[in-house]
Amino acid sequence: MKAQLFFRITASLLLLLAARSSSLAQQGGRIDTLPPVIITGTSVVSQKVTDSFKKDFKDALHPRWYQMDKNYLVKFIMNEQKNNSLYDRNGYLIYHISYGKEKHLPADVISQVKTGYPTYDITTAIHVNQANRSIWVINLESGKNWVLARVEDGQLDEVERLRKAN
Repeated sequence: MKAQLFFRITASLLLLLAARSSSLAQQGGRIDTLPPVIITGTSVVSQKVTDSFKKDFKDALHPRWYQMDKNYLVKFIMNEQKNNSLYDRNGYLIYHISYGKEKHLPADVISQVKTGYPTYDITTAIHVNQANRSIWVINLESGKNWVLARVEDGQLDEVERLRKAN
């Protein structure tokens, strides 16, 4: 009896695996992957990079440096927010990301979001600065609904809308 049960479970699993692999084969069978990005903790950061960081973020607390290929990622706290910045080896700031809440948003952005989504609460706000672009990515929640919105150059766009399951 136990042998029959074991056989049935094993056969069912094999059938499921075979069906799954044949459905993957029908999708073209080719999977493209990106080259790996290697991030390592580092204590050796060039003086150019640290000088640029200190100039850009005077009030930064607890910087932790990581080497990311030929660039340097620094994670730190500033203005009660988590921050990430990426520098190239010459000390050029590639991007800066800060993670916050509604209180960290500029008043005009709060007003714009509240006008567009009056029944939603702002749960998180992420500010991305890169290549002279300032982008806010904002998570909103109302009851069972979530909205991911972005604000750039005064333009509010809905990126994604989700509904919570039960």
